[in-house]
Amino acid sequence: MPVSRNERRPTVTVPNILLSGVVGSTAYGLARPGSDIDLLGLFAVPTDELHGLRMPKESHVSTAPDRTLHEAAKWCRLALGGNPTAMELVWLPDDLYEVRTPLGDELIGIRTAFLSAKRVRDAYLGYATQQFRRLEARGDGSFSADTRKRTAKHARHLKRLCAQGLELYTTGRLTIRVEDPEKYHAFGERVAADPSEALPLLRHYEEAFGAGPTALPDEPDEAPVEAWLRRVREHFWAQTASSAVGA
Repeated sequence: MPVSRNERRPTVTVPNILLSGVVGSTAYGLARPGSDIDLLGLFAVPTDELHGLRMPKESHVSTAPDRTLHEAAKWCRLALGGNPTAMELVWLPDDLYEVRTPLGDELIGIRTAFLSAKRVRDAYLGYATQQFRRLEARGDGSFSADTRKRTAKHARHLKRLCAQGLELYTTGRLTIRVEDPEKYHAFGERVAADPSEALPLLRHYEEAFGAGPTALPDEPDEAPVEAWLRRVREHFWAQTASSAVGA
């Protein structure tokens, strides 16, 4: 996720969280004992803070647990660009949400508006290719146990990104929990032993995306996204005004 190092803090309290849930390996069904739990969410800054000299922070990252929160507008920009990590927040199984608000539910309701064929293809294949480059850079597999573990993890996520991206591209739906997690773990171990094992899978999915067909439009439907974001701004403007009157 595009978050700078100086935004990372051990703990952070962020008001106005609209939607938050468990993502990452736990959500995919790929977690093993000792795996970290990752949380992702979005929040709204009070609308009056958007009119000042300095813009408020758009992202907050904290640890224990690992949690990333994006401001509503930034999350929308990421999702409209096809960002796989942002996108999964609105496709989680119900039991993985820790915070759901009416505005968060509205966002889930318009999740397909963010989708477009080229952006989904480029984002998912692009992230998968990044994972492959990391594997390629590690040579013939003759490295430490810790590096081998990270290599297997990158390989699992390469396979997941390809499979989930193709599903989204061809059906317009995203299934977060993978089928047969053991196949992903076995693939990770093969690639950890020989990183070149990942290339045939990547090439297969590149061809599959190219063959199509796609269920997605050429461009995302920004109108409902814009309308949702304006409702968020109106809500948190009215909330601030009401608090001022009460004071």
